[in-house]
Order: sequence, then C-alpha cells, then structure tokens
Amino acid sequence: MTPARLLRLVRWYLRELTGEAGYDRYVERHHRTHPGSPALSRRAYERRRLSRLDENPGTRCC
Repeated sequence: MTPARLLRLVRWYLRELTGEAGYDRYVERHHRTHPGSPALSRRAYERRRLSRLDENPGTRCC
C-alpha cells in the first residue's frame, strides 16, 4: 500500500468516524433532490441531527 493511499484511507476513516462525511452526503443529496434550493448550513444540519437523536435515542443509554 502506497503512503498516499494509506493517507486517503485514514482521512476517509476519520471523516466517517467524526460524522463530517455525513454533512457532505446531505448536501449532495439535497442538491440532487431539490435543485435550486439552498441546503442547510453545517451548523443548522448538526442542530437538526442532534435534535433527532435526542427525540429518538434508539439504543443509547442516556
């Protein structure tokens, strides 16, 4: 495995782990399904995401 490939793999993993890639996927999906409509800012997206997690905790303990 080349160093460049290893670096890309580590970057991908960290973005997935921290949730940063989720916002990028949201923006891409939003522009595809709602062309011409502005997407939420990253801050508004995170607020909405955390609000939904609080409303539907799933398997979280608290």
